[in-house]
Amino acid sequence: MITIAIDGHAGAGKSTAARALARALGLVYLDTGAMYRMMGLKALRQGADPGDEAAVLPMLESTRIEVAAEGGEQRFLLDGEDVSSAIRTAECGMAASAVSAIPAVREKLVALQQQIARGANVVMDGRDIGTVVLPNAKYKFFVTASPAVRAQRRYQELVEKGLPAKPVKELEAEIEKRDYDDTHRAHSPLRQAEDAEYIDTTGMSAQEVIDHMLRRVQEGEAGHDQTV
Repeated sequence: MITIAIDGHAGAGKSTAARALARALGLVYLDTGAMYRMMGLKALRQGADPGDEAAVLPMLESTRIEVAAEGGEQRFLLDGEDVSSAIRTAECGMAASAVSAIPAVREKLVALQQQIARGANVVMDGRDIGTVVLPNAKYKFFVTASPAVRAQRRYQELVEKGLPAKPVKELEAEIEKRDYDDTHRAHSPLRQAEDAEYIDTTGMSAQEVIDHMLRRVQEGEAGHDQTV
């Protein structure tokens, strides 16, 4: 069985690499960050502070989070509504970071992620995949890049998708705050797993990152076949 865990900072290229790896290797891909964005979006829609545990917990039990595949792409359903585009705003990203610090939210979503991974060959990307969700993943990568580069990438992504985009400097400030929040939360903070390969993508193209990971996995699988 092949399990691939890709962790790292916001905007470092985790999801792009994970989707491409899954496609190239014929594996199931799960964007776990989107699941936290859905919880963040629900809190925002209900006028609640995504970081306020007392406000978020009452809505947790009744919230339905589903991931569906359609035409090779993932669709994210929040209480039956397709929110695949709605969750991609910078505001939703900040809300996801806040809501993910609530232990009960993480417990619910980690259990769902592990359920999806059980018995399947998967690629997952997020912030605690190699350390919490899939600690025994066969391949682990930790991806990062400078905040300035990640902000520029985020800006381009939003523009290309036709979504509202703040100035790059504002996005960079938000990314730096999110980095701090993600790495300093008490429950399952973002950190590199001891057995994960560190990849700084600052000076790399998306394709170079994908090719590097794919090569690592193919080499690992080739070595496994030779020992069987």
